[in-house]
Amino acid sequence: MKRGDLYRVHKPEGDHKRFRVFAVVSRQALIDSRFSTVVCAPVLSSGEGLSTQVPVGIDEGLKHPSWIVCDGLASVRKAQLTQWVGSLSRVKLAELNRALAIALDI
Repeated sequence: MKRGDLYRVHKPEGDHKRFRVFAVVSRQALIDSRFSTVVCAPVLSSGEGLSTQVPVGIDEGLKHPSWIVCDGLASVRKAQLTQWVGSLSRVKLAELNRALAIALDI
């Protein structure tokens, strides 16, 4: 597992959907640690084009155009991240970094 990977999660906590794709956004040191959770951003099928949203799609392994929503960060158990969908390119990872900085006001 690495930062920028996309995983399909079955019945994510607090979500009405049966499945939801999440992008792993935690730093690699945490991902590689014994911590049982990582910080993820949900991927939604619709977006508003906000500066805190990153457009993704087929190039990242998804079936249709979607948005990584950095205003909706969640702690997800690593054990739930088993259905790998794809990974973000360096360019998309840079976009994610900018969106996270805006979402967290840093």
